[in-house]
Amino acid sequence: EVQLQASGGGLVQPGGSLRLSCTASGSALDRYHIGWLRQGPGKEREWVSAVNVGGTTFYSDSLKGRFAVSRDNAKNTVYLQMNVLTPEDTALYYCAAVSGEYYRGTTFSDPLLYDFWGQGTQVTVSS
Repeated sequence: EVQLQASGGGLVQPGGSLRLSCTASGSALDRYHIGWLRQGPGKEREWVSAVNVGGTTFYSDSLKGRFAVSRDNAKNTVYLQMNVLTPEDTALYYCAAVSGEYYRGTTFSDPLLYDFWGQGTQVTVSS
């Protein structure tokens, strides 16, 4: 069973950038599709992005162009590069995993899809 650790959050000014990391332990990351989701204050959990076991990336339409997800299987880590951040991006960001063996689909936006979750890392965008 994989355990996920999200890190890299913090306080950033509007227009700034952050790179989040999701590091796996307990199992090889290359067996899993990885998603990034977020939950802002008073908001429902929202899917942000995903990268499948083959390295294909997927994005929420509202975030495409500002965020980029990538994976480094050798480091057992998935990254989320976030650029041109706005206060609306303030949220607790989670990484989550679903086995590539059991899920062969091409949509990753449903939070219920994911079996394993990290603890979240806080991103606050404020001047």
